[in-house]
Amino acid sequence: MAKVIPYNELKIAELIVDAIYEGGAVGNANDDPIARLLPGVGNQGGFRAAGRGADKQLVVLYSSGDDKDWPDQLDLNTGQYTYYGDNKTPGHELHDTQRGGNRILRRVFELLHGSPSDRKLIPPFFVFRKLVTGNSTRSVQFKGLAVPGFFGASATEDLVAVWKSTGGQRFQNYRALFTILDSQVVPRSWIKTLATGEACDTNAPKVWLDWVKSGKYMPLTAEPTTVIRTIEQQTPDTALKNEILEKVWSHFKNSPIKFEAFAARLYQMTDQRVVIDEITRASVDGGRDAVGHYLLGLNDDPVYAEFSLEAKCYKPPINSEASNSVGVKEVSRLISRIRHREFGVLVTTSVIARQAYEEVRGDRHPIIFICGRDIAEILIKNGINTSKQVVDFLCDQFKV
Repeated sequence: MAKVIPYNELKIAELIVDAIYEGGAVGNANDDPIARLLPGVGNQGGFRAAGRGADKQLVVLYSSGDDKDWPDQLDLNTGQYTYYGDNKTPGHELHDTQRGGNRILRRVFELLHGSPSDRKLIPPFFVFRKLVTGNSTRSVQFKGLAVPGFFGASATEDLVAVWKSTGGQRFQNYRALFTILDSQVVPRSWIKTLATGEACDTNAPKVWLDWVKSGKYMPLTAEPTTVIRTIEQQTPDTALKNEILEKVWSHFKNSPIKFEAFAARLYQMTDQRVVIDEITRASVDGGRDAVGHYLLGLNDDPVYAEFSLEAKCYKPPINSEASNSVGVKEVSRLISRIRHREFGVLVTTSVIARQAYEEVRGDRHPIIFICGRDIAEILIKNGINTSKQVVDFLCDQFKV
């Protein structure tokens, strides 16, 4: 269970990765815990910066986690954090935002790609996520100390202006890549020093000082302790995801063969290196609904891994009760069709039964499972994030 720091101790608390910092219970903006943890950053907004001028003393990146159009995301396996800027409505230029978040992003990434000495001007970023607790609706969880950029991401990839449209109006916003540094604790002594503008004080975490000096990223990576996802983890966890999955299942429930083409397209949405070669005919699929290959090598010197995909359009679980889950029989069928040096992909609107999941992971079969919640999250990430958009997409691309 995560450590919980009560509201009355916030001003003296250290920042501990994944610890929960409780908000107040009055019912107004003063309940915000971040302003008490990090003086000078304010109590509202996704971007919260301390310090005047272009170069800040520190910056908070706060995410509610429920913005379907701009889904901030932390990859625990790599330490990469994707954060979207604050130009989220039409009618404004990319950098014309109330809190100046996009100007902060532009500035720190300019410094990142400038001379090595410019890194000293880059402020530390503190990442928080909204977390409702029994005592407050304003509580937060600290996700880590971050720096701009990510190892292997070029200057054309780590800060990108992306286009969106709403109500027929187009506008741009930033998508920025950060690295969560391998620092379990941020000491209170450094937080106090940051208020003076001395980010490279000796109280700073070593990984921060090393990054400023050398530019070397030391990400906080965490391999999962369990590789068997529970039924709950495979089932949509929000009303929106439930609605989206229900629309998908309703569209294909009487035409499961059509679901195969959708499943192949969905897997392509997860990675641009996925190539679908063929949607196999139902009468001769040999246990494979689609076949394709995945690009591993360089674009001008490619190496491919082939895969087989199987799709199961089963009714989604109700209240996490999975009476119609994909079981050992269906999974074994796919495994038996995988040739040497191939991998398999199984896409279902339902879930994978625990026994089947355990056998696949225990025997180290190279099978990718894409379940009900995954389907909804993949569509949302690709901008198909309302019930109407899902219906329009399915009716346009996959007529039944």
